[in-house]
Amino acid sequence: MLQAGFERKVVCEKTGRDKSVLSREIRRNCDKRNGVYNAGLAQRKYENRQKEKPKHIRFTDEIKQKVIAGLAEDFSPEQLVGRSKLLGEPCVSHETIYSFVWSDKKQGGYLFKHLRNRGKKYNKRVAGKRSRGIIKDRVSIDERPEIVNEKQRIGDLEIDTVIGKNHKGALLTVTDRVSLMEWIVKLNGKNAGVLAKETVNVLKPVKELLHTITSDNGKEFAEHKLISELLNVDFYFAHPYKSYERGCNENANRLIRQYLPKKTNFHDVDIQCIKQIQDKLNNRPRKKLGFLTPNEFFSSYLCRNKKVAFVT
Repeated sequence: MLQAGFERKVVCEKTGRDKSVLSREIRRNCDKRNGVYNAGLAQRKYENRQKEKPKHIRFTDEIKQKVIAGLAEDFSPEQLVGRSKLLGEPCVSHETIYSFVWSDKKQGGYLFKHLRNRGKKYNKRVAGKRSRGIIKDRVSIDERPEIVNEKQRIGDLEIDTVIGKNHKGALLTVTDRVSLMEWIVKLNGKNAGVLAKETVNVLKPVKELLHTITSDNGKEFAEHKLISELLNVDFYFAHPYKSYERGCNENANRLIRQYLPKKTNFHDVDIQCIKQIQDKLNNRPRKKLGFLTPNEFFSSYLCRNKKVAFVT
């Protein structure tokens, strides 16, 4: 309109802009050599100013240091973000944290080593057809009360073993389905009698809170009736090759493998190391718990229900 000879007043009426806005636009973006306003030149000037404009930096050095400290505690990026929101502290998105970790790795850094899979991709395994035999007097998960699936109470546990290098040495792992509390015990082997004894010993402090235990079909759980009797709980077995029926415990075992990768010789792992891993898992904020830690959730549950138990 300017090039067509219209007065500025008319241009303002047609564009619905104040005359001061039009004057500022012409002054800022006209050709400084001859004072002529050209839309293409104005757009290029605008884009250049945006590139040079100082940007607000959210990922400050302070937040970076907090992220590095959290990763050192083996918190996932999502846990770091969720925990910060829970505490009302500033943080960036988990995608930004991942980008920061991968950039650090390219520069020879070590932060990626604190991630669960360290950037590795794993193929899903297809269940085989072989049979592991049938445990005597086993009770199927089909008979487990529906209240267990509702996940409204503490005391419904899932149990499994993690095996060491060359199938020598093992860990007993027990996970509460609701609070995600974890108990880990080092075993000398997969003997059913020893496993039953260690299971009773580790769970005896919380015996009054227990309702059910669910395991896979491993022969190491052949003494399930002894566990059931001494802890006064109902013991159930998941269907063969359906690990998702014990998803909480399977996920916990994956987290343990972060510290004790496959082919780790468990004879070289002492009890103190196992205790440290257990404490890390029980003091790690979890998304499922609203980014509370299992210890915090467990204690809060006991307070709400006016119950007393030992918390690790």
